[in-house]
Amino acid sequence: MRSSRLALRLGLSVSLMGAALVLLLAGLAVLALDHELDSRAGKVLARKMEQIKHSLAADMTAADLSRRAHPLLDLVMGHDDLSLNIIGRTGRHSALLSLGPALQAQDLMQITVGQGLRYSEWTDSNGEQMLTASQVMKLQDGTPVRVLLTVNRADDLGLMQAYLQSTLIALPLLLLLIGSGAWRLVQSGLAPLRHFRRIAERVSAQELGHRLPENDLPQELRELAQGINVMLDRLDRGVQQLSQFSDDLAHELRTPISNLMGKAQVTLARARPVEDYRTALEDSVEELTRLNRIITDMLFLAQVDQPTSQVQLKAVALADETARIAELFALSAEAKGIALKLHGWGTVQADRLMVQRALSNLLSNAIRHGAEGQPIEVGIEPREDGMHCWVQNAGPGIAPGHLAHLFERFYRAGCGRSRLEGGTGLGLAIVRSIMQVHGGRVEVRSALEGPTRFSLVFPG
Repeated sequence: MRSSRLALRLGLSVSLMGAALVLLLAGLAVLALDHELDSRAGKVLARKMEQIKHSLAADMTAADLSRRAHPLLDLVMGHDDLSLNIIGRTGRHSALLSLGPALQAQDLMQITVGQGLRYSEWTDSNGEQMLTASQVMKLQDGTPVRVLLTVNRADDLGLMQAYLQSTLIALPLLLLLIGSGAWRLVQSGLAPLRHFRRIAERVSAQELGHRLPENDLPQELRELAQGINVMLDRLDRGVQQLSQFSDDLAHELRTPISNLMGKAQVTLARARPVEDYRTALEDSVEELTRLNRIITDMLFLAQVDQPTSQVQLKAVALADETARIAELFALSAEAKGIALKLHGWGTVQADRLMVQRALSNLLSNAIRHGAEGQPIEVGIEPREDGMHCWVQNAGPGIAPGHLAHLFERFYRAGCGRSRLEGGTGLGLAIVRSIMQVHGGRVEVRSALEGPTRFSLVFPG
């Protein structure tokens, strides 16, 4: 099923809602007008019935009712649609007085009259709707009579029909105005989305600098624009890091391969003694070992960086692991006259092999760059933000400008592209990836003339 345009759907929804509201308001207006006309007619009849009752009881008898009907005539005078009928209660209900438009006697006989004021709606022989107020009243001499005051509702019905006709004529125009207004509002409201689309069409792997404007937007669209801009920032950083990483990886692999090719070409250029061939092979093995370490580290980083990788976390005693790693590096530390001092205790939820690799990378780095004869401390201590396991050496410090980049892959600092980490240049990058897998972080603190401390911070 082909999806419809959002603007069309919204426009139709708003138009239909507006049309429903207009129809509802028109219906309510008709009901209110009909109720008001009925109420006004009833109030007019009730007021005049009170005046009639007062006039009859004041100075009128059955004998002179027709001769002294001027007060009653004044009540109905000027009302072409008002009829007054006073009927006796004796004999065949003869009409004592009739004022106003003549009404059929059979119609009046159908109206039930009681002691209290009653209203009756009926239709005469001409099909016109009538409203009659009826009540039994007494004359001055106490004679009871039936008083019927009738109003013709033709004018009220004409007003109602005129209103209905004008409403039906105006409804199509109102619906058209609502539809066009809704379409304009929807188009105006969706204008930022069209701008978003134009910017999205320009974004590519080569052009990630485009950003969505966040000014003068509704809150919902501003939050959407902020989220998309954050995503584009991450993608931009990721592509730049990937490009830099590709360059660094190409350089790292090109150097040993170039060395291997150069040694092989020089060795094969002429006949040489067996010792020369042996030396060339030993050099080749050294370069191949370095290549193997780079590939192994890259495979490990690729595995750790996968978001789908599952790490089984178990309780790991950091004191036992630091002691085990210190024992492995005891000989290399002793060769430089470095003493390894271990202190502290703590347990974390982690992968034991990954923790060992992170500690071995930090300890190897500390021994490589530590000052001869100066001890290296490995400490474990709990803090408010988690369990800290740190390695500190007293070697030359690291310049502040390099601290933020130490954990980037193949990052080099110093003159002559000297390596801060040694080895493959991936040791600290591996440490950072391991800590990210565990939900923790790695920190570094160093001064040019002070000690350098790398800390593994496990979440508490």
